[in-house]
Amino acid sequence: MTAAPDTKSPTRPLARVVIMTVTALCVGTAASFAAIAFVELVSLLNAGLLVAPRARVQWEKLPWLVTAATLLVPTLGGLAVGLIHRYLSPERRPLGPPDVIRAVQFQRPLPDARSGLVSTLTAVLSLGCGASVGQYGPMVYLGALFGGAARRLRVRVPNLGGIALSCGVAAAIATAFNAPIAGLVFAHEVVLRHYATQAFAPVTVASVTGYVIANVIFERPALFLVDFAGVAHGYEFALFAVLGVLVALAAIGFMRLVLACGPWLAGLVAAPALRPGVAGLAVGLTALALPDVLGIGTETLRFATIEGAFGRAELLVLILAKIGLTALCVGAGFSGGVFSPALLIGSLIGALFWMLASGIAGVPTSGVAVYAIGAMMAFASAVIGAPLTCILIVFELTRNYDITIAAMVAVVFSNLVSHRLFGRSLFDIQLARRGMDFSRGRDRAHLAALPVRDLLSDAAVVMGPQDSAAQVDARLADAGWRQAFVLDGDGRLAGVYSPSEGVRPAGLRFEEDTNLADAMERMRGFVGDAVPVVTGDGGYIGAVSEADMVSAWLDHAARIREEENAVL
Repeated sequence: MTAAPDTKSPTRPLARVVIMTVTALCVGTAASFAAIAFVELVSLLNAGLLVAPRARVQWEKLPWLVTAATLLVPTLGGLAVGLIHRYLSPERRPLGPPDVIRAVQFQRPLPDARSGLVSTLTAVLSLGCGASVGQYGPMVYLGALFGGAARRLRVRVPNLGGIALSCGVAAAIATAFNAPIAGLVFAHEVVLRHYATQAFAPVTVASVTGYVIANVIFERPALFLVDFAGVAHGYEFALFAVLGVLVALAAIGFMRLVLACGPWLAGLVAAPALRPGVAGLAVGLTALALPDVLGIGTETLRFATIEGAFGRAELLVLILAKIGLTALCVGAGFSGGVFSPALLIGSLIGALFWMLASGIAGVPTSGVAVYAIGAMMAFASAVIGAPLTCILIVFELTRNYDITIAAMVAVVFSNLVSHRLFGRSLFDIQLARRGMDFSRGRDRAHLAALPVRDLLSDAAVVMGPQDSAAQVDARLADAGWRQAFVLDGDGRLAGVYSPSEGVRPAGLRFEEDTNLADAMERMRGFVGDAVPVVTGDGGYIGAVSEADMVSAWLDHAARIREEENAVL
């Protein structure tokens, strides 16, 4: 159930501006420093545990050591992750962007701070030991953790909690990519899902704060540097569209595999704490022959934009291995996201497409970089459901208009296909499986989160086996109702009684898990005071009046509209 609105009078506009700005600065600063520390700690572990390519090269004179580290580090790291979740986290699972979206959309707190900190710790460990997961999902949640602290502020600013969470998310993305505009849009496109001025201003401040800290103070390097002269042939834009469609199909297969691996592995390994260890062993065994599958794969991603870095067969094997291992690691319970693997898989698909087009088909092209980057963002945007964010990341990283337009074509066609055949994003499907379905809009998702059993009326009149019609008529008159609900000797619903029609079957009944969205749809053409709510075996729980359901629907719709149009 969504949180009740604050009935106290809000603060004055000037005070709200000051509170929002200070909150955005504080949250943005904390999230940015935390994101940088997160990345540096992962890098240290990668170097110390022989996961990073440079570290492996330095010890290549001791092949037995490299082999042992390749097998043992992800396996033992996975066991540690599973045990930490099992015994230290109240949630007993990794936390990520779906939890942030849920908290913002339904005005709920994030899972407890202990679970969040444990999830961040296991994310560092997962990435540090070479698991095939991403770093941006944990960074998003880490940024949201700092925003969650704003909920404790005793200030009467509407929607402050959700906006503060989004500030942390925007700062984390801006820090990770050196892309403040992309950080801003990601927070609105994926988390908030609206562009109200009340949220836009502070989220912008937080995103710029993260960028300044990362790019000005620490001078963080860009994810990749590309020298691109421009698209040489007009027909290549048709190739970018075809690439987007192909990437979408690959992204759909990847997301379906991610969703399927968890249940499959649960049937294979009964103990949840052991599943990450099994996935880690699979990563280690694969890495003996294909070390590029280890970890985030930043170096591999950069090589994908260089002509001749990979052969066709090597690219195909690496794509399949990365898809399978990422799905396995995420399904097993390693802490980490899917954005980084999506970037890598997409770039490899783009490089392979370019090789097939320019090599086998002999079509003159503008080089591998534009295809790798376009496919990278097309794949990632289909997975996370953020096409605008991915387009802006390209522009902010490359500062190249032509390569941004090319990527935009691939992103658009990728999202057209993936949205139609799969859904808006992997996050939305994960939320839908938890009962929060955004596929039909925010309004319906909010109504679907409200069970009708929370609206039961105290004034409902029941008629038991021992009650006479005269007694029930009197109670109906006192309550101002026109019908009573007839119960049998076991408390089950037997029908509906009215003085004019007597006892008749209940034309409509709600189950105890019926939500308000479904209830409103089922009430088309309904005539009566209320609808009974029953258990699975027909046991009477209570009744919800038509007026109360309409009022709840109007209240929720008004709150959403107010949030989407709020100003400072």
